[in-house]
Amino acid sequence: MADEYDLRRFIRAQAPVYEKTLGCLRRGTMESSYMKFIFPRLATGHDLPGHYAISSLDEARAYLSSPLLGGRYRECVGALLPLFAADVLAVFGEADARDLHASLTLFSAAAPREFLLETMFEVWFGGTVDEGTAVAITCMS
Repeated sequence: MADEYDLRRFIRAQAPVYEKTLGCLRRGTMESSYMKFIFPRLATGHDLPGHYAISSLDEARAYLSSPLLGGRYRECVGALLPLFAADVLAVFGEADARDLHASLTLFSAAAPREFLLETMFEVWFGGTVDEGTAVAITCMS
């Protein structure tokens, strides 16, 4: 099968750390250096997440459609649900909380009405999407 977006780059990056990362998320912590390939975000033109930037909604849809990558993304987001009473900043820190917000915004735009993703906006972000990501997505359309 063709890998139009080189999604294998995420699989390679996640392979040695995925189980450890999932365990950390379940305990309410996150290794900052893994954010870019566990919770990828949109390349917005500034503050680019580099090699792991998602270039478009189509690439985000391909990521979520991958049984492995989409399954892992949902599993990681699902691991956060039991932490609903925790402060997102306590779990992620300020910069990584912003990145998580941007990632959730991207993937919820790629998969509208996906309950798990929408729930996290309510749990940690007061029901709002990341404005910079939302504007960038609108400009792509």
